[in-house]
Amino acid sequence: MDSSFFDINKFKNDNIRAVDAKFEANKIAFAPLAFQAIKTMINLGILQAIEAADDEGISRKDLAEKTNISEYGVGVLCEMALGMNVIKLTEDSNSDPKTEKYKLGKIGWMLLEDDLCKVNFWFTNDICYEGAWDLEKSIVNGKPEGLKVFGDQWTTVYEALSTLPEKAKKSWFDFDHFYSDIAFPEALPIVFSKNPKTILDIGGNTGKWSITCCKYNPDVKMTICDLPGQTAVAEKNAAEAGFADRVSFSVGNVLHESTKLPKDPDAVWMSQFLDCFSLHQVTKILKKVHEAANENTNVWVLEPLWDQQKFEASSYALQGTSLYFTCIANGNSKMYRYQELVDAIEEAGFKLDCAHHNLGSNAYSLLCFKKK
Repeated sequence: MDSSFFDINKFKNDNIRAVDAKFEANKIAFAPLAFQAIKTMINLGILQAIEAADDEGISRKDLAEKTNISEYGVGVLCEMALGMNVIKLTEDSNSDPKTEKYKLGKIGWMLLEDDLCKVNFWFTNDICYEGAWDLEKSIVNGKPEGLKVFGDQWTTVYEALSTLPEKAKKSWFDFDHFYSDIAFPEALPIVFSKNPKTILDIGGNTGKWSITCCKYNPDVKMTICDLPGQTAVAEKNAAEAGFADRVSFSVGNVLHESTKLPKDPDAVWMSQFLDCFSLHQVTKILKKVHEAANENTNVWVLEPLWDQQKFEASSYALQGTSLYFTCIANGNSKMYRYQELVDAIEEAGFKLDCAHHNLGSNAYSLLCFKKK
């Protein structure tokens, strides 16, 4: 294992000055309001207007005229954004609020232009924000109590995906695909270096990986295993891509005792799938995979592991994503650390064969297991 990107000691040291700790604590205290302030500035075009003004900056009065928002409204939002360092004052600004000008700060640029920040922001807003109110209940009850904002008939978010409101659905799939798809180009040559002819894609979702494999290799045949709502979408996508004859489906809930996986695939693929389950369930799923696999089957697991990230911001985002699993997705899973996930898989009768870390800009880990 290459642990060169992760230093556990940063979670041991508490060297922050008290005055800075107080500031960080107050950021947490006002975090919901800060989030809503930035969302409002984006939705009303205020942050974009500040960006367009470049280094010359723009006054409160001009911002109000440009966005058709009152000077009061522009003022309270911009003052909060100044406090968060999302925007800055221009060099020639003085202490007169009437003449000072705003320009976009680096943090503001990230919120508007960085793909990772944008995906996380709108996922939090459209999927997590309202349901997060019930995080405490979710922790106590071991169920995704926040999921009820989308309806009380669901036990997990995956059953609800096909019926989510369009904006929420878009944010969910944008989030899901952004994280996993970026690693696909680097994962493909590693997986196909083993020359698989048949691949079982468990948790295949909309079929992106299977379709990508069909484009990459003209001979491979894919089988997608997923819930009925997802396989219906994947089947449509595979047909539209021209691969209806090479992509088949095994429909069912992989946790149900009655669900049997197709036998003897050359490879099994699980991309950002196992983080949707508790460690106990991971072992249970892998026992089913163990029954279906033979001694030559390569079992591939692609996951963003929070202790294998290059940047602290990425680890933080994954730690935050764990709370989405707690209060919205299923109530019992999380983004895992390297060793706890390996241990859960090996408990099902597998042995880690190789590990490739730092795939894609989101530093995914590609783990390969074989039967013991």
